[in-house]
Amino acid sequence: MFLSAINRLQRPVSIAPLVTFRILFGLMMLAGTIRFWANGWITQQYVTPKFYFTYMGFEWVHPLGNTGMHFIFGVIALATICITAGLFYRVAVVVFFAAFTYVELIDVTNYLNHYYFISLISFLLIWLPANRYLSVDVRIWPKLKCTHVPLWTIGIIRLQIAIVYFFAGLAKLNPDWMLHALPMKIWLPAKSHLPLIGGLMYKEWIAYLFSWFGAFYDLFIAFFLINRKTRPMAYVFVLGFHISTAIFFPGIGMFPYVMIISSFAFFSSGYHQKLLAFFIGKNQLIPTSNYRYPAILRVLLPGVIGIYFLLQIIIPLRFLAYPGHLFWYEEGYRFSWRVMLMEKSGNTFFTVKEPSTGKTYEVDNSKYLTPLQDKMMSTQPDMILRYAHYLADIYTKRGIKSPAVYAECHVALNGERSRLYIDTTVNLAMQSLSWKHYKWVLPFTKNEK
Repeated sequence: MFLSAINRLQRPVSIAPLVTFRILFGLMMLAGTIRFWANGWITQQYVTPKFYFTYMGFEWVHPLGNTGMHFIFGVIALATICITAGLFYRVAVVVFFAAFTYVELIDVTNYLNHYYFISLISFLLIWLPANRYLSVDVRIWPKLKCTHVPLWTIGIIRLQIAIVYFFAGLAKLNPDWMLHALPMKIWLPAKSHLPLIGGLMYKEWIAYLFSWFGAFYDLFIAFFLINRKTRPMAYVFVLGFHISTAIFFPGIGMFPYVMIISSFAFFSSGYHQKLLAFFIGKNQLIPTSNYRYPAILRVLLPGVIGIYFLLQIIIPLRFLAYPGHLFWYEEGYRFSWRVMLMEKSGNTFFTVKEPSTGKTYEVDNSKYLTPLQDKMMSTQPDMILRYAHYLADIYTKRGIKSPAVYAECHVALNGERSRLYIDTTVNLAMQSLSWKHYKWVLPFTKNEK
């Protein structure tokens, strides 16, 4: 059975789905890059801040200043154009993956699920022959042209999308979302201004409808997209779901559009072939040759792909290794496809103490952090700790020996009353950044009504 499945995955199919995905992905990334530039977010997120919350293990990643960061985004834009056109495709997609991922590693503050998804998809595209048809590369080097590719080259894109959906659905199977319709009960009343349906936003059953439908959609949409009979209607739901999400929650950015475009990959090779034929002529996809990977890659790729997807399953489940309330501690929260699952806000005040004299200094966060950084930091323990270490360095440079850093942080989660988040007696400057559970975060208990 296993060998039969392997052989089926090697079966040649039309390259059309890879070609349309390459073109749509490139155009979508170009639009996103232009949007990012036009809104001034390059300067706002990667030039203005005085301090950056780097990822653990990537402390060496730093921004390149105003000119450097705008140059990087220019490179990203050029790479997206080359990907779309299939010009120097392999170089272009490697450059895009490296540059885009570099930008996202600069500051944890800017983490979004769809940025992570884009990095993963662009990594996969490095290994796929998406430029072997309808590309400038083929115009320059006609011998590159292939009309058929192994089925698995399309399957891994579909599998990656399915993993995103399925784990997003699993993440919704928690008491707040399913039993209490939170945070939908909090968010939906803010949309009461919408025409026709605005009055319904205060209804409790609407919050439950949104919550339950969202969980069902994420858990099962990939299965309906895979099935040929249910695929057309499933894609209608994809359009409806993500367009609604974009209308109700505009702060989610391009994520709905990313998923609308990406889910198009589930359509059959025949459908994509007809689509391309509509634009380039009906006789252009006559079978000519099958793409075959070099011998060394045929040996190595199955293992590499297997490890890659094993990690895609392990990483979203790593939260199980930590104790306590996931939404409270957020240990194992990132990179696990948890999209819009909680309403969490906090305020954090830092005090620096000089041990030798006992003198204390109150910290004005606005001197070191942007408003967005301050907001994100105040609810995430690893960011609180990294900022505390930064403050210790700042005050050490001012001549204070071994400064102690304390935080008074109050956090509200999913409509609960705000409560103390950090042990105020713990010197955060002496706490280590690690993958271990942070014991200085106070445990979460439900407030009594």
